Amino acid sequence: MTILTIPKARFEKEIGKLDEKMLDRIAMFGTPVEALTDSELQIEIFPNRPDLLSYQNYKMAISAFLGKSKGIKKIKLNPLSKNYRVIVEKAVSDVRPYTACAVIKGIKFNDKKIKEIIDIQEKLHLTLGRKRKKAAIGIYPLDKISFPIKFTAMAPEEIKFQPLEFPSEINGKQILSKHPAGREYGELLKGLEKYPVFIDSNKEILSMPPIINSHKTGKIAEDTKDLFIECSGFEIENLSKILNILVCTLHSMGGEIYPVEIAYAKNPIKTPDLTHQKIKICAEKSNSLLGLNLKEKDITTLLEKMGHEISGKNVLIAPWRTDIMHEVDLIEDIAIAYGYENFIPEMPKIATIGEQDKKESIKSKIAGLLVGLGLLETSSYHLTTKEAQIKNMGEKDFIKVIESKTEYNLLRKDLSHCLLRILSENKDVEYPQEIFEIGRVFKNAGESIIEKDSLAIALAPGNFTKMKQIFEYISRMTNVQIVLENPSLIPVHLIEGRTAEIKLGKQTIGFIGEVHPRILSNFKIKMPVSLLEIELDELMKMIVE
Repeated sequence: MTILTIPKARFEKEIGKLDEKMLDRIAMFGTPVEALTDSELQIEIFPNRPDLLSYQNYKMAISAFLGKSKGIKKIKLNPLSKNYRVIVEKAVSDVRPYTACAVIKGIKFNDKKIKEIIDIQEKLHLTLGRKRKKAAIGIYPLDKISFPIKFTAMAPEEIKFQPLEFPSEINGKQILSKHPAGREYGELLKGLEKYPVFIDSNKEILSMPPIINSHKTGKIAEDTKDLFIECSGFEIENLSKILNILVCTLHSMGGEIYPVEIAYAKNPIKTPDLTHQKIKICAEKSNSLLGLNLKEKDITTLLEKMGHEISGKNVLIAPWRTDIMHEVDLIEDIAIAYGYENFIPEMPKIATIGEQDKKESIKSKIAGLLVGLGLLETSSYHLTTKEAQIKNMGEKDFIKVIESKTEYNLLRKDLSHCLLRILSENKDVEYPQEIFEIGRVFKNAGESIIEKDSLAIALAPGNFTKMKQIFEYISRMTNVQIVLENPSLIPVHLIEGRTAEIKLGKQTIGFIGEVHPRILSNFKIKMPVSLLEIELDELMKMIVE
């Protein structure tokens, strides 16, 4: 839960009196009031609206909702200067491969504005940045740096600078142990031979993301007027979203926006990208989903209350509205603007009595058996990454999601790699680690997709014999005759000679075996691991019958 704190006097001066009606409007906008005192208002910002994490952006959005303004706020992007260039070197491709940058000019800083910028920076780190794991933000006084800037990677001992609010110069390795930010976020660089750094043309180190800025080049003061901003991480789309939110906030503070050329080896780009996304919306579909009878002009008015504009049959989306990805998201905005309190509830015309599906009952039983053996149940996403399924597992024939907005762009074809990823992320936690998951997997069938339920178990440390005991226990307790046989085809992630097929009659429904050292190395797991995975659909048919 993220809380936005606004001085009460400021809210009432710039937006409106905080009476009972206003508090109701704030809540119906989707930002519940957490607390109201004589001096401040605290509102809760949900994860789907990171654009509301700053007062400036919240003021813009709630003002439109209250009818005080409408449409998209115009932000002018000044022409690209040939001087503003960041060169991304190949060295960062394995440590932190992407960056998005901007230059902001003409802000009149004071102590309050500096605190507001630091506040939204940390909130974006926490939310879209996933505690700096996916993205980290650096903000610098423009007059302290010299373009072009290099984004590269260096050995920790070669990185030497004075970290922000630290008394002396130390190297990259020492920063992780001596600086508070290094101790808090050092885990994100653990195991890397080189650390990412931004260096300007004067060979001054600007920062070591995602840890800390340089005290010399990265400290904002009240006499600062112009800024250089960089976001670094693993998904350019996510970095662009973060940058757009920051740019909108700083523009509201009086800043002028200048783009920066990001010189990747193959495809240079210009950031920020402030073009408006266009999504078509159908009045008939909107009314069908909402149970309303709105005319097109009504829909236009409601969308304008949520900060959108209409251009022909398209809705123009502000570049900082990172939550709008589909027509349905716009329909949700229509519902918010219409007012959930204005929907008339109806009792269902048919009364039914439900009961648990038999297959779900069987899955619960199997889960209960494994928990009884001391295993921990996990739950992972249906979507996975190329790195996990292709690079780390060496698998092929995957199903790709069209126009995915994140690195999670494949439908998982098994659960085994999900469990290995969990073991990888917990490799420094106490052993043994014995986990399982029951979930949906997706197989490519040419013109269609086959969905199946699967059970996977991982033991670390583990071996074939111990996993075989669990397999036999499942067979005995479910009263289904499943047997192990020599495999006709060895899965790429298992060791030959330490693997078996799981057979139900003549049908292969899974495998059991020890994970190949190459795969363990890909996931950075240092313990031997054994895996079991069974397609549950056929097994459940036998149990039901």
